[in-house]
Amino acid sequence: MSKIPLEIITDIFQQLPVRSLLRFRSLSKPICSLIDDPDFIKLHLNHSITTKSNLSVILKEWDLFTVDFDTLSAAVEVKHHPLYAAGGTEVIGSVNGLVFLRHSERNLAVYNLSTREWKKCFVVEIKPPRRDWIAGYVYYGFGYDSVGDDYKVVRMAQFIREDDGGVGGDGDGVGGSDCEYDVKVYSLKNDKWKKIEDLPTRLRLLSKQFFHVLHRRGYGVFAGHALHWIVPQRRQLGIRDCVLGFDIRDDKFFEIPQPNYESKGMNFQVDIGVLEGNLCVMCNYEHVCVDVWVMREYGLKESWCKMFSVQGIRWISAFMFLRPLIYSKDGGKVLLEVNDEKLVWYDWKNKRARVVKIRGGPSSYGSEMYAESLVRINDGDRNGWKEQQEIDEEEEEKRKAEKKRDNFLSVGFKLKL
Repeated sequence: MSKIPLEIITDIFQQLPVRSLLRFRSLSKPICSLIDDPDFIKLHLNHSITTKSNLSVILKEWDLFTVDFDTLSAAVEVKHHPLYAAGGTEVIGSVNGLVFLRHSERNLAVYNLSTREWKKCFVVEIKPPRRDWIAGYVYYGFGYDSVGDDYKVVRMAQFIREDDGGVGGDGDGVGGSDCEYDVKVYSLKNDKWKKIEDLPTRLRLLSKQFFHVLHRRGYGVFAGHALHWIVPQRRQLGIRDCVLGFDIRDDKFFEIPQPNYESKGMNFQVDIGVLEGNLCVMCNYEHVCVDVWVMREYGLKESWCKMFSVQGIRWISAFMFLRPLIYSKDGGKVLLEVNDEKLVWYDWKNKRARVVKIRGGPSSYGSEMYAESLVRINDGDRNGWKEQQEIDEEEEEKRKAEKKRDNFLSVGFKLKL
């Protein structure tokens, strides 16, 4: 190895999956130092993202599953995350190979699925501002502060009057003066929460009955340098949908300019997503047609571009919800999550769709793209990596034993016939 130039080794290593790199750390001290180097970690992550290698789709249900993006064939349950014993764990977001996990308001963690490093988040209790107020819906978001090199969690806790008729400020979900918010930001680097004082008036209209519970709309979408939520329209008040952003670099709220949507003679509902790092909006026209717009230059209204429309798929009776995840490697198709129950490859040029058949996955789910990475969570020696390697080797031996047993039974059955 000493005769091979470091540049060649680096070029080879940046193309490898994380599991292989973890094992190669034991080859020599120079190799270990290379793999642990922050510059190499960034190089490896950027290579995976730009080449669409070492990617997975996370399927989010009561349990968590991952599906390899290259094959999209078999789902594997994630059993070794720090909140696994509790069950019913949600993935709030995924950034640079780290995922933010929530089981309850008191049970939060940041986890690297590839290295299995994790950190439980210090939690500040959610307390109503007055005795006659109770906690309502709690919104979360997870993102990366590139200026401070820090991963942050945004928590927006809603409070409503105890005698109020429903979540959202009043029984009909209009919201307004009868609800308040407490917004705090958690720093993974400092393990501390910071209270945000300057809250926009629009925030009072964020909650609407059932809106953010359905399709996991309460989880912020990270794109550019901010987290984003939809403030749903209030037709009775003449208020349109609003895309509310929160810049995690300076902890400021702002509104994102939206594209000039087409009317099409129908009412429409706006949702938000992220498509390969770019903020996107999905304009859903009465569950019949969905236009997908992408903001090519973040924050610039003129950069909105209508990428494609989805409609007329005969085996989908209604588009209750649609979210684009990623383009195919050849750029000719886009992977869609449809109605919390299907992944679909959609060829927007030829207007053709194909359902992705995944074995062993849940029947309904939300989905999230995930890139393998070596990004660190904890300082110090990576003792968890050795433990992960031992677990992986044990699982591999178990799979080989099961395959050997199945082959034996198959041969025995044929002999008997």
